[in-house]
Amino acid sequence: MLVSCGVALADAPPVGPLPKPKVTAVRTIRGALFAIPLPKRGGGYVWRIARPYDTRVVRQATEGEVGTSVVLVFRAVGRGRVAIVVAETKGETAKAYRAVRYDVTVG
Repeated sequence: MLVSCGVALADAPPVGPLPKPKVTAVRTIRGALFAIPLPKRGGGYVWRIARPYDTRVVRQATEGEVGTSVVLVFRAVGRGRVAIVVAETKGETAKAYRAVRYDVTVG
């Protein structure tokens, strides 16, 4: 079963240059889940993982819609630091209109 929730799939073209991202620091422990809430808007805009991240530190567990937000849920799987960068694009285009970065430290 495939659920569409406003986050583009991994086979989309790469996201190009990013606007200055809003940065949020997250500290967590191995095994914990944490969420990245993203405001959703219509008009074909979607949130996409914009840059690779170290899956030895975190892995995406799920995603979904909660009210007016798209929520990405990650599990901390190993100790270390990682940046999760997400960009809003119009469909699967490369142009980023907004960006956020979560600097995650797993202890």
